[in-house]
Amino acid sequence: MVRYGSPQTVLPRLGQGSFRVMVTDAYERRCAVTQERTLPALEASHIKPYSDNGPHKIENGILLRSDIHRLFDNGYVTITTDLTFEVSKRIKEEFENGRDYYALNGRRILVPRNSVFRPSPEFITWHNENKYLG
Repeated sequence: MVRYGSPQTVLPRLGQGSFRVMVTDAYERRCAVTQERTLPALEASHIKPYSDNGPHKIENGILLRSDIHRLFDNGYVTITTDLTFEVSKRIKEEFENGRDYYALNGRRILVPRNSVFRPSPEFITWHNENKYLG
């Protein structure tokens, strides 16, 4: 019985590993939104995606729980320039759910202690204008 497909070449994104370590450390191993500390559930998210020329810089990163990261990347949640968490009405409209996420709406996010590493307003604005579904 065949269990695996043909081998494939995967091109790793250069700098991705160090980006994850730097963002995880800057956020003191806590989700910026929920304060979750279970490391396997946390992911370093680019605010402006790498695929859209977003840099591997801490100020373009935010540590998020994996489900929130996925919603962030798909535009269903965002952070505002005043560093609060915002949930799109589209979650309820499209999925007839989202109670747990709406409970987090308006919450001020955790940011790195070092102000140099805090999310850049430039990248936040880009995300809100190009990804967020509002």
